[in-house]
Amino acid sequence: MARTSTPRILVIGGGYVGMYAALRLQRKLKRHEADIVVVEPQPYMTYQPFLPEAAAGSISPRHVVVPLRRVLDKCRIVVGEARGIDPDKRTATVDTLVTVEEGGNALEIQYDHLVIAPGSVSRTLPVPGLAEHGIGFKTVEEAIGLRNHVLEQLDIASSTRDAEVREAALTFVFVGGGYAGVEALAELENMARYAVRYYHNITADDLKWVLVEASDRILSEVGEAMGRYALRELRGRNVDIRLETRLDSCEHRIAVLSDGDRLPTRTLVWTTGVKPAPLLAATGLPLTARGRLRADAALRVEGAERVWAAGDAAAVPDLSAEQPGTDCPPNAQHAVRQARVLADNLIAELRGLPLTDYRHVSAGSVASLGLHEGVAVVHGRAFKGYPAWLIHRIYHLSRMPTFNRKARILAEWVLAGLFKREVVSLGSLEHPRAEFELAAGSERKPDAP
Repeated sequence: MARTSTPRILVIGGGYVGMYAALRLQRKLKRHEADIVVVEPQPYMTYQPFLPEAAAGSISPRHVVVPLRRVLDKCRIVVGEARGIDPDKRTATVDTLVTVEEGGNALEIQYDHLVIAPGSVSRTLPVPGLAEHGIGFKTVEEAIGLRNHVLEQLDIASSTRDAEVREAALTFVFVGGGYAGVEALAELENMARYAVRYYHNITADDLKWVLVEASDRILSEVGEAMGRYALRELRGRNVDIRLETRLDSCEHRIAVLSDGDRLPTRTLVWTTGVKPAPLLAATGLPLTARGRLRADAALRVEGAERVWAAGDAAAVPDLSAEQPGTDCPPNAQHAVRQARVLADNLIAELRGLPLTDYRHVSAGSVASLGLHEGVAVVHGRAFKGYPAWLIHRIYHLSRMPTFNRKARILAEWVLAGLFKREVVSLGSLEHPRAEFELAAGSERKPDAP
């Protein structure tokens, strides 16, 4: 994709920053002002705060993703993954589906302005057995896979007479006490507790839920008081919360904790945070000690012309912080707002206008603890229980892109209040060709001698 006479804006990443920035650019720029190209490995943006509800079956997985081609109809979408960037030549190397599946050449895209927003990847540690047995919780595919897996464990426990297999199937270990870990555990515990009523030989007391957190608190984002309330609420539901504890090993389906406990389990969910995408290290651009791009308050990458960054990929100065030198935390709240400022500044540079610094005061934090339970801090005011859960839903519904998705999610919530939960496992979705391959293999004639 050679450079044309019209300035080309290349957006790497279709997540919060990439999609919102491209959406704002296509709305405000005229066609002759710029050609916008968006590179993203998946043809959709995932609204991650709704992943726990998708895992619990409260929301259809299709409704927590936003199709980029529909929303960014004035942009060119390239489904692929950027592997390298040459700021001097102003080119990006992208591996597309043709590159991966057909052995074709990588695509080289030239640009005039570059927006780097590849997001982040799960942060893992060299824990023995983690790669073999751990389950992530960052994508919609992982959320649905985890839902199917949990329901399958109930089927295994119900159909076995082996006490050890049953114990491991009914023990669910989550590592990480942040938003992802707490909300995923809380929603799935709700779902499993409801599902066991349909099993003649499993009760809710048979289920063992364990949350492992290395620090001395959970949900530090909502403050100490609300974190303590969340701790009491979950422990009141018989969730075993291990603070100041680490996972040392999970080999042979046994979770070995730093407190010396050994937990046989067939379910280990890893949610200990994220790290910058590996692409950033291949750009040759200045990085912080944490691997994020150094950016100024106008969201320009330091030491590079016409290169912009925001969200998880960038260390942006927090001008609203009390302590000088503080960077904005890499969360969705900042990413969405930075995307708007980035788009406006890019447009201003194209038109020769002054740029604006990013400055934002946090509105607060919200977290769900399962159906009708939550914690929230909004403009310094704390809420808990049902009001916090309602605030959580209203806030994230308002932030969900497109009216279409908002309406579908709201409709599903209404229907969920009128009808019973669906507790069907569709594990075959993860291997849709398995049955056909088995059938085709059974028809294969033996090779002639």
